[in-house]
Amino acid sequence: MSYASAVESLYALGHELAPQSATPVPGAPQTRARKWDLAHMRTLCQALGDPQHTFVSVLIAGTNGKGSTAATLASILSAAGLETALYTSPHLVRPNERIQRSPAHGTLRPISDEDFARCFDRVDETAQTLVREGKLPHMPSFFEVMTSIAFLHFAESGAQIAVLEAGLGGRLDATNIVEPTLSILTDISLDHTEWLGHTIAEIAREKAGILRPNGVLITLPQHPEANQAIGEAAVALGVRAINAAQYMPQSYAPCGVDGPALQEPHGFSRAIQTNQEGALAPEVPGETSEEARTIPAAIMQSFRNRYTIAIDGEPAEIDSPLAGQHQQRNIALAIAAAVELRNMQAGGQAAVAGLTTAAIQAGVRNTHWPGRLELLPISQGRFVLLDVAHNPAGAWTLRSALSSLPEDRPRTLLFSCLRDKAIAEIAQILAPLFDRPQDHAVVCPVNNPRSASAEELFAAVERFTPTEAAVDASAALARALELTPPGGILVATGSLYLIGDIRNLLITGADAAKKVGNG
Repeated sequence: MSYASAVESLYALGHELAPQSATPVPGAPQTRARKWDLAHMRTLCQALGDPQHTFVSVLIAGTNGKGSTAATLASILSAAGLETALYTSPHLVRPNERIQRSPAHGTLRPISDEDFARCFDRVDETAQTLVREGKLPHMPSFFEVMTSIAFLHFAESGAQIAVLEAGLGGRLDATNIVEPTLSILTDISLDHTEWLGHTIAEIAREKAGILRPNGVLITLPQHPEANQAIGEAAVALGVRAINAAQYMPQSYAPCGVDGPALQEPHGFSRAIQTNQEGALAPEVPGETSEEARTIPAAIMQSFRNRYTIAIDGEPAEIDSPLAGQHQQRNIALAIAAAVELRNMQAGGQAAVAGLTTAAIQAGVRNTHWPGRLELLPISQGRFVLLDVAHNPAGAWTLRSALSSLPEDRPRTLLFSCLRDKAIAEIAQILAPLFDRPQDHAVVCPVNNPRSASAEELFAAVERFTPTEAAVDASAALARALELTPPGGILVATGSLYLIGDIRNLLITGADAAKKVGNG
């Protein structure tokens, strides 16, 4: 099977968040909401040879910060010389991004198209056989197949340890069939309430479903309701809990203003501008490359974490490209997990002698996790800030970061959201920061059946700032760039789908094909 055919077949499966409808039509994309059942996932993986039991696992659940924590920990493990795997969701542009591997001391890379197609073919054929034999009631969902592909690839490629991000919840998430050496719980807030519960306590109990009897939990103090629910679950299971607060800095010390300015990333389109049709335009005549594509170091100081902590009583210099003070919590969780793995010797299942403080520092420094408070320079002294703030907690984090930006720079908000998110609340948090005479907002739907309409988005934002609506992300970016004057800041946020499209447009200059089913 070709890669293109594999991806097309994958998206046709539907996923756990699909809206309810009548009985599915044979051969049509699955749209009926299903009952989650880990027994189905175990049956599928057993038929595949239980690949999830061939490597040490670290399982991460939470509402915000899961991906950042996972990416940081995986980078640390790779720097320590371990054959490392990373599974995250959703993706920004291509499904391959969810499944990454690195050789010892290497760089995490997405699964190749060839390996993706081959693993999908094996999972799909196995699932069809199980359905025919009556061992599965229906074909697996998008996320179940993706998770199975990841497990299979990690086993076949000889991964020693895998860092796995739960997709939704925890207790019934497809990733939860592993036996984690460590469980990590990041910050928990209200999100996916129709699936996980309507209170923080209910959601926390679902997330705590990744804990194991007599296991180990890495977490941080957070909302009192979440603390209580997590604590009750941990006590009931005899879990040993480790507080990662010891790896938080005593005070915030961001990058100094004399640090290097951010240069354009590899492959960045030259002096990005767009005309009304959204096509790339030449850079402004007379504008130097440095002027067009450099973000002043004074702005960058709020968008890099540099501070000193103690690891086993010795100083460690933390230098993370993950922006925002909130990332200090996620970095602390990753460091705590690395130290605990070193202390545990991973139950003798993995060689972790290389998990030195130097490796921890190197892994943190080399972490790559795009689309989260990510700055990209464009022309005329302007830059774009990308952030996937898709719930109120994420919006507050973005608002805090925006407060550190210069007040004299014009701002343009580029906003989209899924209709099952807290659209009005997110808009109320962010849009008032774009209410000055020189500020604007552009809204657009995203290519997903769960997307809010342009009318819904416009209504949520226009009462705070002058707002325009566009038909899609490409048109919205073109108009937002037109509205952003020299020296201005374009902030794109509200949906991971939007950030994936905008980032791809900016970096490649071409709109990648985005399909339904991106988690």
